[in-house]
Amino acid sequence: MPAKPAPIKKSAKKAAPKEEKPAEPAPVPEAAPAEAPPAEAAPVEAPAEAAVAETAPAAEAPAAEGPAEEAAPSTDAPAEAAPAPAEAAPVEEPPKAPTPPPPAVPTSAPQILSVDDVNDTSVTLKWRSPENIGSGLDGYTMEYCKEGSSEWVVANKELITSNRFVISGLTTGDLLNIRVVAVNAGGRSEPVALAQPIAVREVVDRPKIRLPRALRSRCVKHIGEQINLVIPFIGKPKPVISWTKDGQPLDTKKVNIRNSDKDSILFIRKSEREDSGSYEITVKVDNFEDKANLIIQIVDLPGPPASVKLVDSWGFNAALEWTPPKNNGNTEITGYTIQKADKKTGEWFTVLEHFHRLNATVSDLVMGNTYTFRVFAENKVGRSETAAVTKNAAHIQKTGIVYKPLEYKEHDFSEAPKFTAPLSDRAATVGYTTKLLCAVRGSPKPKIEWLKNQMLIGDDPKYRQINNQGVCSLEIRKPSCFDGGVYTCRAKNALGEATVACKLEVKQVIIPEEKDRK
Repeated sequence: MPAKPAPIKKSAKKAAPKEEKPAEPAPVPEAAPAEAPPAEAAPVEAPAEAAVAETAPAAEAPAAEGPAEEAAPSTDAPAEAAPAPAEAAPVEEPPKAPTPPPPAVPTSAPQILSVDDVNDTSVTLKWRSPENIGSGLDGYTMEYCKEGSSEWVVANKELITSNRFVISGLTTGDLLNIRVVAVNAGGRSEPVALAQPIAVREVVDRPKIRLPRALRSRCVKHIGEQINLVIPFIGKPKPVISWTKDGQPLDTKKVNIRNSDKDSILFIRKSEREDSGSYEITVKVDNFEDKANLIIQIVDLPGPPASVKLVDSWGFNAALEWTPPKNNGNTEITGYTIQKADKKTGEWFTVLEHFHRLNATVSDLVMGNTYTFRVFAENKVGRSETAAVTKNAAHIQKTGIVYKPLEYKEHDFSEAPKFTAPLSDRAATVGYTTKLLCAVRGSPKPKIEWLKNQMLIGDDPKYRQINNQGVCSLEIRKPSCFDGGVYTCRAKNALGEATVACKLEVKQVIIPEEKDRK
């Protein structure tokens, strides 16, 4: 199919002169109804005619040009009479030729080649992928050559895709130049090499155990728990690891040890009390070594106290004593719990909890009841599963209670008379009753006497003497000018006497005369 369009153009020019010889243009219009067959037949004849034209001698070419030019007008009619083949040509356009692929381009050089590890027979290297991978990346090739030599030896038979490679089978002590090349369809990239030759020999690092902070003091686990301790360390070449427990080799049936280049793992699937002890790890490289101690403590619930006894009971109280348990659960005892039970009900009630001493007094017992006591031991894991019970019971007796009041020494309130409120000077009006007041205290009760101008008043009916709870009063009824003067109150008892005095002034009311009023 792609060869059809080219002959059509050539036949249009070269077939024209040959159509003059038959001189039968009429049959061409008759074949117009059958447009498809001529269209398909034209290309078939055209190659044949084109082949004849191409094989014709060069001398005939000029001669043919003359008739072709003369016959040009006569061929216009047949060309116009057959439009169908001309319109069908665009439908059969040939497909465009595919665009050729771009040329393959190699990658850029790999980046940052460095030595990861080295020993007596191998060198481990690592690098980064190229920045530009071009037409893709098929893999890497490792090459090395001895110092002073120009012969590069390929280390890997096949391309590798990882960014890390171990060159093995080397000779100890050799100095090697090493490079890596990236390979793809475009070929080899520029190599990247180590800055300096690398010596093939083991680098010895002194061993050092990096004991975790949590294991530097003590590792406490409950019985039955799993133990998985990871102890990291450093050292080259690969250190030799050894473990001991209390100076003896480990029992591999109970304890599993897993070692690697960087750490050692001590694993116990189900811990027991016997696993407690001091574990020592030793990391050794040649003549250098490092040691570390681990203390593992497996703890459990304690046992009950060894014994408990009822020492005494009195009133509503009972005294108990007990001894520490034989089995402390591999940790210190933190306290005790004391309980009591009434013989009637048999139910246990906690009396004391987290009690630290080995003796206690239980109070507030009910009179007439009989009590039994038991004691539990406690540690950091918890309380013992069983308790020690007293063999004897404490019976609180029903006894008569006689109240004996305490004898107190009676306080002596004896005191000499003392005035707490003295008499005050006063002024009275003739004919208007007035009172003099004072207050006194003393024990025994003092005797009160009133005096006027140092003369005892006595039982004079003009005066009224009152003593109520230490308040002394003297009432003077309708005083006259002659009742003025100095009044004294005297109090005395067996311990002494006291006096207090005041001045009373009685004034006369002056009534003005009628003349003065006017």
